Formats: sequence, structure tokens, C-alpha cells
Amino acid sequence: MKNITLTAEAELIAAARERARSENTTLNEQFRHWLRDYAKKQRMDHYEQVMAGLRGKVVVGRKLTRDEMNER
Repeated sequence: MKNITLTAEAELIAAARERARSENTTLNEQFRHWLRDYAKKQRMDHYEQVMAGLRGKVVVGRKLTRDEMNER
């Protein structure tokens, strides 16, 4: 695991730590969850863009011709 440094206002950090403590977790653990979800959403957004680009271009069940398979 790599370390990163973040900067935020002291009051905000204190409030976030208190909330994490009340939820029986740590601010660090909550940040890791947020980072994972943030990265996952980015991958899902990319997936949805690719799938949207394919809609109407690919027909399931139809065999492609040799020229279609080699088309770039």
C-alpha cells in the first residue's frame, strides 16, 4: 500500500475523525472505501461509454463476414 498526503481544514478533519470513531472505523479506512468506489465509478463510466458506442453496431447472432472481421 502507498501513502498519500491530503490537506484539509483542521475542523473538517476533526469532525470526520469523530464521525468515523462513532461508526467504529477510522478516517483512513473510510478514505480507502471512498477511493475504491471513486475508481470503480470511473471504470463503470468508461464501460458504459464503450457499450453505448457499440449499441446499434453489433447484432448478436449474426455471423460477421471476413471483410467485417478484418475491418479497422
